[in-house]
Amino acid sequence: MAANANLRIDQGTTFSSNITLAGSDGAAWDLTGHTVEAKMAKGYESTKTRTTMTTAVANPTTGIITLSLTSAQTAALDAPSRYVYDVELTDSSSKISRILEGIVTVTPEVTR
Repeated sequence: MAANANLRIDQGTTFSSNITLAGSDGAAWDLTGHTVEAKMAKGYESTKTRTTMTTAVANPTTGIITLSLTSAQTAALDAPSRYVYDVELTDSSSKISRILEGIVTVTPEVTR
């Protein structure tokens, strides 16, 4: 089961968030050989274009992944608005696991 975390993004700004993956014992997951992908959309059933977040395994041995969007990407988001997102991890044997999901609240930009 995926963990739940809600995000807030300010429209027109650069967004970046580090996420540390750890087991119930607190030990960091070793993400060596893993890839990560994250997308957000207006709704689970949305057929409109989904926004792909840039993802990276920042440090495989400490379980840290990074999600990010450029200022141009966040400027293109509807605001004020809510989106849903999820993060999926693929291991070296191509097994896919959803590790994180939640709601993204986008706050509107005034300065353009």
